[in-house]
Amino acid sequence: MKELTKAEEQLMQHLWKLEKAYLKDIVMEYEEPKPAYTTISTVVNVLVRKSFIGFDLHGKAKHYFPLVSKEEYSNHSVKGLVNNFFNNSYKQFASFFTSRKELSVDELKEIRKMIDDEIKKKAK
Repeated sequence: MKELTKAEEQLMQHLWKLEKAYLKDIVMEYEEPKPAYTTISTVVNVLVRKSFIGFDLHGKAKHYFPLVSKEEYSNHSVKGLVNNFFNNSYKQFASFFTSRKELSVDELKEIRKMIDDEIKKKAK
């Protein structure tokens, strides 16, 4: 899977939220000051070429939809992050992540519960 630029990723976030949209609908999702319509159109066309977005024709208008789910892209991105910054070690990634000062005790307890639940599922 190809990597997305920040602009491409931002557009995909909007399209994942909308699920299906015309170009004008995507433009409306951006905060002010909105990028130019032509700029967003260019990014959409790049994403179509990269096979991240598909479309149906409705007359002359294109109705866009994601071809790659947010979950698929997230999984790919996290794998790349772990590979590039943590020597392909999820253990090192978890250690880094859980040692962040930004996490509260309650958040760490929630993470521990999620891990415990996953261990129980995999042990069966």
